Amino acid sequence: GVTLAGARVNVRVRAREGQILSVRLTDPVPPAEPVPAEGPLDIVYEDADLVVLNKAPGVLVHPSHGHFDDTLGNFLVYHYRQAGDESGFHPVHRLDKGTSGLLVVAKHPHAQEQLKGQLHTPAFRRIYLAVCEGIPRPPEGRIDAPIGRVPGSLMARQVDPAGQPASTRYRVLRTGQGRALVELELDTGRTHQIRVHMAHTGHPLIGDFLYGTEDHSLISRPALHSARLSLRHPVTGEPMAWEQPLPEDMARLV
Repeated sequence: GVTLAGARVNVRVRAREGQILSVRLTDPVPPAEPVPAEGPLDIVYEDADLVVLNKAPGVLVHPSHGHFDDTLGNFLVYHYRQAGDESGFHPVHRLDKGTSGLLVVAKHPHAQEQLKGQLHTPAFRRIYLAVCEGIPRPPEGRIDAPIGRVPGSLMARQVDPAGQPASTRYRVLRTGQGRALVELELDTGRTHQIRVHMAHTGHPLIGDFLYGTEDHSLISRPALHSARLSLRHPVTGEPMAWEQPLPEDMARLV
């Protein structure tokens, strides 16, 4: 994958002035990837190295048992192939099925590794909006509580002193009818972190079937939205940022 002046070389060779050094960033061998399947995509930004999506609620990010051709991974690979792009599916982070909003996916392994290296640093920020039961006190703070698996459950998590460290910052933006619109930022990225932490404080998210009370008359999913995302471009280093307003169901709830 490395050539100098058109000839394949190893990384110990020194380049001379005027020579062209080329490094292949794409997969040398196509990886096992989701099968291409046509489906809805809301693409916020795309270039040769990454794509930023506005994920709809109810859609999985990765294929899994029972979902082999109806995930963002399937839809993205289909989108690439339709454009004659041989990029693979290289997820950087994930959103729960019920969560909406901004998500970045790399197009090749180099971009994926660079972006994963930014996770949980000031270079890569994820800010969420949620509607919770009750009004958190104090109105601004940090939840530091380790998270582990619930014994006997494949999905559920809980605050567990023996679990992995987890930290979430929160700020109440608006209150009404015994509920609050809360802004949250992750310092760590544990499974269901926001949902577990908010339930632990006594303020589960509206509509959270796993950690709160499901109520389809209010909203058919946990009221959680990835609203702002910022990072440094994995190749150029340029700071980039995106924002997505609340989707219709959460806006109506607010």
